[in-house]
Amino acid sequence: MDLHILEHRVRVLSLARRGLWLYTHPLLKLLFLPQRCRYRLLSPHHPPPPPSPLLSPTPPPRETAAFFSLTETPEDYTVMLDEEGFKELPPSEFMQVADSTWLVLSVVSNGREPPGCQATGVTKIARSVIAPLAEHHVSVLMLSTYQTDFILVRERDLPVVIHTLAGEFDIYREESGECVPVTCDDVSNGFLKPKPPTSPTLHPVQSPQTRFCVLTVAPDTLPAIATMLIDVLFYSHSSPPWDAATSSQDLDSITFFSFSLIEGYISIVMDAETQKRFPSDLLLTSSTGELWRMVRIGGQPLGFDECGIVAQIAEPLAAADISAYYISTFNFDHALVPEEGIAEVIQLLQQRQENSR
Repeated sequence: MDLHILEHRVRVLSLARRGLWLYTHPLLKLLFLPQRCRYRLLSPHHPPPPPSPLLSPTPPPRETAAFFSLTETPEDYTVMLDEEGFKELPPSEFMQVADSTWLVLSVVSNGREPPGCQATGVTKIARSVIAPLAEHHVSVLMLSTYQTDFILVRERDLPVVIHTLAGEFDIYREESGECVPVTCDDVSNGFLKPKPPTSPTLHPVQSPQTRFCVLTVAPDTLPAIATMLIDVLFYSHSSPPWDAATSSQDLDSITFFSFSLIEGYISIVMDAETQKRFPSDLLLTSSTGELWRMVRIGGQPLGFDECGIVAQIAEPLAAADISAYYISTFNFDHALVPEEGIAEVIQLLQQRQENSR
């Protein structure tokens, strides 16, 4: 498989709910302005929708592919966006910005995938990407979409990332739309040898009863759901409050809605009840219409410095060949697993915690 280092330089930030009014207009621009999109072929979880006739496959040279993701959680709104989009958001007391600039990695199949693995999502790259980076003390954020999985690493960690993964992947860096091969010799400065292994902190997990859908929308039909999308994202907050500190595994529901517009593709994660509010003929999903349950990681905000958080979830799922979407947010991480497999997943993760004691 190939590993692509995309051109995006991404900022990660949190918007407080009480200050959302200040950011509604710039967020709407980022959500709906078509000139920030371009069509790009990715290595999808699912076959992509056909390209919109309204989107040019060869935009003017000055335009860059947009990277924008907005995720609503009970605590706040997490935004991951490229530097151009970041300029649209005014600084204020309601916005917290992670110090680092993040680079985006994407694994692309080239026909050399290991046999025997039927799972998709973060599970598929757990052994080849997530575990090695954790062993080399590289902190990662994950953003799974309907189409593919994105791994975000700090820009300053790139030399370690390349040295760690060069034996497993052919690595390419995108520059002005072209894929340029990268070798370890290209990034020798800044490489640090791995530190002695330490026991990672195993964070508590919780599984609310909410059932989720992972969907996509053809970009040219986005205006048809714009009003409903705005209402759901900015004006519908009827879910009960979430207690992140509780140890219960059987919490009733959680507020969670994620919208991503990345390189011309749209991905939406919403709960099954919210999906009923949208026109069914415009929301595209897999042929099975699979529903997903959430595993939420962390009893307290996780921060950005700790390594191995994604690995502690992805590795047990990979060993059991269970598919998972994984979405990191500013405070907590979230894995989505097939509804019929949630009991097995909780058992696996609980067993892992017991074995570590």
